[in-house]
Amino acid sequence: MLLWVSLLILAPVGGQFASEIKSVISLHPPWTTLFQGETVTLTCKAFQFNAPQKRKWYRWYLPGEIQSETTENTYEARESGGYKCQAQDSHSSDRVDLLFTTASLILQAPSDVFEADSVVLRCQAKANVILNNMTLYKNGKVLQVLDKTSDFHIYQASMKDNGDYHCSGFKDTHVVSSNKIKIVVQELFPSPVLKASSTQPTEGNTVTLTCETQLSLQRPESQLLFRFVKTSMWSEWKISPEFQFSPIRRENSGSYWCEARRLNSLVQKQSQELQIQVQEIVRDVQIRSHPEFVFEGQELVLICSVNGVPRPITVSWYKKQPSLWKDRELQTSSKTEFKVPVVQSSDAGEYYCIARNGRFSLESNLVIISVKVPVSQPVLTLRPPGTWTLVRDKISLQCEVQRGSLPIWYQFFHEDVLLMKTKSTSERKMSHRLSLTENHFGKYYCTADNGLGPQRSEAVIPVSKPVLTFSSPGTRTFVGDKMSLQCEVQRGSLPIWYQFFHEDDLLKKREAISWITESYSFSLIAEHSGNYYCTADNGFGPQRSEAISLSVTVPVSQPVLTLSPPGTWTLVGNEVRLQCEVQRGSSPIWYQFFHEDVLLTRIEATSWRTRSYSFSVAAEHSGNYYCTADNGFGPQSSETINLSVIVPVSRPVLTLRPPRDQAVVGDVVELHCEVQRGSPPILYQFYHEDVTLGSSSSASGGGASFNLILKTEHSGNYFCEANNGQGVQRSYTVSLSVRVPVSRPVLTLRTARAQVVVGDVLELRCEAQRGSTPILYWFYHNNITLETSTSHSGQGVSLNLSLTADHSGTYSCEADNGLGPQRSEAVTLSVMGLTGSKNSLIATSVTGGLLSMMAIAAVALLFYCWLLRKAGGKPTVDSSRNPSAPDPQESTYHNVPGWIELQPVYSNVNPNRGEVVYSEVWSVKKENKLTAASEPEPFKNTDSCVIYSQVKGASTAASKPQFLDPLTPHR
Repeated sequence: MLLWVSLLILAPVGGQFASEIKSVISLHPPWTTLFQGETVTLTCKAFQFNAPQKRKWYRWYLPGEIQSETTENTYEARESGGYKCQAQDSHSSDRVDLLFTTASLILQAPSDVFEADSVVLRCQAKANVILNNMTLYKNGKVLQVLDKTSDFHIYQASMKDNGDYHCSGFKDTHVVSSNKIKIVVQELFPSPVLKASSTQPTEGNTVTLTCETQLSLQRPESQLLFRFVKTSMWSEWKISPEFQFSPIRRENSGSYWCEARRLNSLVQKQSQELQIQVQEIVRDVQIRSHPEFVFEGQELVLICSVNGVPRPITVSWYKKQPSLWKDRELQTSSKTEFKVPVVQSSDAGEYYCIARNGRFSLESNLVIISVKVPVSQPVLTLRPPGTWTLVRDKISLQCEVQRGSLPIWYQFFHEDVLLMKTKSTSERKMSHRLSLTENHFGKYYCTADNGLGPQRSEAVIPVSKPVLTFSSPGTRTFVGDKMSLQCEVQRGSLPIWYQFFHEDDLLKKREAISWITESYSFSLIAEHSGNYYCTADNGFGPQRSEAISLSVTVPVSQPVLTLSPPGTWTLVGNEVRLQCEVQRGSSPIWYQFFHEDVLLTRIEATSWRTRSYSFSVAAEHSGNYYCTADNGFGPQSSETINLSVIVPVSRPVLTLRPPRDQAVVGDVVELHCEVQRGSPPILYQFYHEDVTLGSSSSASGGGASFNLILKTEHSGNYFCEANNGQGVQRSYTVSLSVRVPVSRPVLTLRTARAQVVVGDVLELRCEAQRGSTPILYWFYHNNITLETSTSHSGQGVSLNLSLTADHSGTYSCEADNGLGPQRSEAVTLSVMGLTGSKNSLIATSVTGGLLSMMAIAAVALLFYCWLLRKAGGKPTVDSSRNPSAPDPQESTYHNVPGWIELQPVYSNVNPNRGEVVYSEVWSVKKENKLTAASEPEPFKNTDSCVIYSQVKGASTAASKPQFLDPLTPHR
């Protein structure tokens, strides 16, 4: 409901609030961050001018200022710094800071952002730089993955879009980040403030409401619209920020607020409410007429009596207009009388006056003026309508005048014979009924008289059947064509009333007073298709023409394509319905549905302006859809709709990609996880023995990789998971064995004495501190291979040698586990030589040993006998030969301190009584002579160890002797 429904009178006062003129810089392209070598064009504008003016350009460096003056309003900038301009007769613009950078990736944005602006943020990589997985961040959080475009659109900027933005991408495995840009959305204009010239005005005064706000100086080209609201009433949107109550009345009291919005924008703001209370005054204004009764042609005087209103005053005269929302103002002057020199019938009605003195506006009562008017020429009509009647039919003769003061006398005549005379005091028409006979056919007329002279009607002749024709031949026309319908009768008394119909809806009613034909013209629209006919009536009832069919062909409008269910994404397997609809267009209409310019189906619509196409969604159904509509005047295409089909990820496949056949510590192995299907973005996570290694996101839908620098503990089982929001899928487990190259081995020489001589046993032990098993060891003497041995436990191995004079020289060893051999440091050994052969040496040693033992035994026996003799006893041979059961009296021999000697023991062992003979040399511990009297048992002595062994077969020569580790027993 409009605010002006009451007696409010809108009076626009001026335009929007004046503001200072400030120069504004616009950029093309609109970015403030660019790559070095690019150019941006700066344009200086001042919106109060129609012609170009001088502008002053300032460009700043740090430190220093460069100023240049030119008649051009553009400037091409290629260097970083601050720029501003000043147009002639205007203030200087705000400074615009430009940055030309050599970075590989930049984020570009406009310099200023206002409410409802459409903003583009562009993540731009350098021309020769290729980046993957471009991502835009807001306040450090991912805002959007920039898949197919480098632009991000903010279509209606608002305060929620404030924040710090930057973007990043991947170059190989390195992250490249752009500069940070702070977006601050500025108010286009503040909320308006509603002010009134008076909040407690007196009734009758003029009150002005003002809606105050101010556009941003950076957007002087914008325009604001204003409207004023009171509860459920409001005004129209207008440029003026003011309106007036002139005059204001009691019913205008209430709560008001105003609204301001930008032209062609959604930015709209509302003021606080303002209360207006109109004060009542005592009115005393009366109106009267002279004379009280007036006839047409006389003079009429209206008198406005004003009491209790301070002078000077002005009086306005009004006549009520019941059919209009505003009364007609007749005159405004300082006189309290209004004259009508010659009264006419149209002057009849209700009158009132309003007295004003600048502060008050007082309205009088109503006075009703009735004008005595002579009757007009009557019109005679027959009821029921028709030109042919039958005997004994009942008909009604109706006589009617268009004007004339009541009462009126009516007379009905048939062939100049009076049928009836009657009086009407309430209506300007009268009827006479009669039953027809053969004598009632002929000419009829009537008269009317209200005392100012009788008036006679025309004689009535019924109209013939009308004929309806079109102005142009043909029955097929188009929207926008001009069409003229002509209705014509061959005979009939004037005046004749013609009516034009479309599908029984009345289009126009016209009176013909001089011709027996009438026409009606109009511009065709789509709804004008159908049947037309006309009627003609001159009082004897309407006559109807034959119907004529008209077909108006309407080209189809642009179709609208919608998705059901609504949305821009769906899951594989869902049912989707595409519906194409036009708002207008003649049938039949052919609809076509397209997916990425490929025709899906073609459907004809003969009765409806909509058609649909349904299908079950598969993965390949992602993309752009549109439809076309055509009814023979050329196809119209709808806007494109993008449908994203989300496919749940399949089971991923984990592939390990080491740089060589065997994974080695220090290698970089690539773990690549990829699904065969699934909609992006996909988040991949990598695991080692159920421990998370890391994650990677694939924005384009491909696989993702994770690089791992191998350590020893990285051996084990690996798997990955993929998730795109539709459920997690896990790959099968893949095992990885990480091998460790051998370290440089250490060669150790172990001998029984510091200076070795021929015949000594030498142990060579080679051991690597680290390395995966099995490890193969080589022993070298003067770079000649002595022996090889394999260690499956990770410990070192030994080689025993019985030294000869040829064994002097340098020794080394080498370790290799298939990842490259490592050789120890060389160790030098010098063997001292002995005279004689080896056999004579052994024989001499054995003979000397036996003689020494015999001598010692003899001395011991003599000493024992001497002790017995001195004690007076005899030696007991049996007890001395039974060391397991000694006499308690002889335990003192056990108290004699014992000595331990390493004694070689030689034995040939053939435990299986077979063809193989083991020759072993053992070293055993011997006690003193008393405790060692029993025979040594080298196979039971746990303190013995093998220092030499040789295996012989019965039918083969002796094999190469093998010296074993004396610290480890061997069999």
